[in-house]
Amino acid sequence: MSFSLGKKVNMEVSGASHSEAIEVTLTNLPAGEKIDLEKVNQFLDRRKGGKAAYTTARKETDEPLIQCGMEGDTLTGGPLTAKFLNQNARSKDYHTERKVPRPSHADYVAHVKYKGQLNMAGGGFFSGRMTLPMCFSGAVVMQLLEKMGIKIQAHIYSVMDIEDDHFDPVNDNVENVSMEGLPVINKEKAALMEELMQKTAAEGDSVGGIIECKITGVPIGLGDPIYDSLESIISFGMFGIPAIKGIEFGQGFGVSRAKGSKSNDFFCIKDGEVKTITNNSGGIQGGISNGMPIIFRVAVKPTPSIYLPQKSVDLTTMTETTLQIEGRHDSCIVPRVVPCVEAMSALVIYDALVGEENENIG
Repeated sequence: MSFSLGKKVNMEVSGASHSEAIEVTLTNLPAGEKIDLEKVNQFLDRRKGGKAAYTTARKETDEPLIQCGMEGDTLTGGPLTAKFLNQNARSKDYHTERKVPRPSHADYVAHVKYKGQLNMAGGGFFSGRMTLPMCFSGAVVMQLLEKMGIKIQAHIYSVMDIEDDHFDPVNDNVENVSMEGLPVINKEKAALMEELMQKTAAEGDSVGGIIECKITGVPIGLGDPIYDSLESIISFGMFGIPAIKGIEFGQGFGVSRAKGSKSNDFFCIKDGEVKTITNNSGGIQGGISNGMPIIFRVAVKPTPSIYLPQKSVDLTTMTETTLQIEGRHDSCIVPRVVPCVEAMSALVIYDALVGEENENIG
């Protein structure tokens, strides 16, 4: 089974968490563009587990084995295919979940939909490991976007109730996000987040949080009204990341508590260009980019695989039971989701730009 994203620049992913390998193919990339694979590997390293007590102990090399689509460091214009080997899977840890589904995981719905025939070891293709090919594709496309003057940054805005500072919503500045330890703006908050995540891991429980993303340099006019709005395609991509349960743009749900006189983005002239004084719309109006930074936040749920006893059912006897899981799991997935949000943003924005038919864009 494979899964795809994108209309013009298509990403197709196949494999599963505990299959022999995961593979991704990215089509319609421009020939002759150079890609820095060292930067790609550095980006993938941000997604890896096994670096802290609150992340999974599973360690994989995550090395992309390029099958085709590149000659040296240069795109050929043909489909770019990369394979990632799964070398540290331990399927035996998941024998119980074949008959006793984990609460808030995909075990039960997958059992019903696929008539019990799907191998759900490690979460199967519902696993967070499926974000690896997504991050590879996004890291490649991000380099193409940067050459177009488009920059994408994300940071942990919150872990549970501990909040970082917000991105500057008005200016196109590159934000000072830490690349050492947790990706935050305020390093003092990073220490508090670390303490909470480690404490939660020791308790066998999990916590979630919010990730904020900022995209700058997007030309005016990207997106379409109604169903192909820029909010729609970004949201469509974000919900392809496991554990994402909500999204808001700009002021988001805050507009429900404000009057129009406070939430409207009044226009102004800045350096000879039309801008807005505020950016409560998050850089998108009528489903179309308005030239301001695109700002959105996504909610990441607590990892459902926790080590505390949980009520479940035995599907073979149809009786209620208690589940005590085994295996290696993250107690907080939020830090590892940050590069996933950046990668998915890059994929949907680049696909929209390539597919844009309006020659007057920008």
